[in-house]
Amino acid sequence: MSKIIDEFKAFAIKGNMIDMAVGIIIGSAFGKIVSSFVNDIIMPPLGVLIGGVDFSDLTVIIKKAVGDAPAVTLNYGAFIQVIIDFMIIAWVIFIFVKGINTLKKKENEANAAAAAPPAPPVPTKEETLLTEIRDLLKEQKKSK
Repeated sequence: MSKIIDEFKAFAIKGNMIDMAVGIIIGSAFGKIVSSFVNDIIMPPLGVLIGGVDFSDLTVIIKKAVGDAPAVTLNYGAFIQVIIDFMIIAWVIFIFVKGINTLKKKENEANAAAAAPPAPPVPTKEETLLTEIRDLLKEQKKSK
């Protein structure tokens, strides 16, 4: 039994597990921000543009209400509304991630430029000529 507990401790305390838990918590909070952005900022102007249409009320009655039994309906409007909400949320997240990736790319380029060793200086004409003369003299020495 002790071995199982030790294995569980090792599993639960691993850095990856804690990182994942933090990511889930932050993701949940970010989901609330995105939902508020969609519902409170994006949807009101979009509702004005499309004439205040609320898809969630669209239904097809399969069986009418009888007595105390409620009507059986196919709520396709709610499904359409969820799809629209998903597309807007996906677009917002795409733009957010694209912005972060752009910033990371610029940061990586700046770090690479700063970390890159400077190019060796280009030899002057005199240095090039002296190098050629040296090489010719070495060749003459070898051929003798």
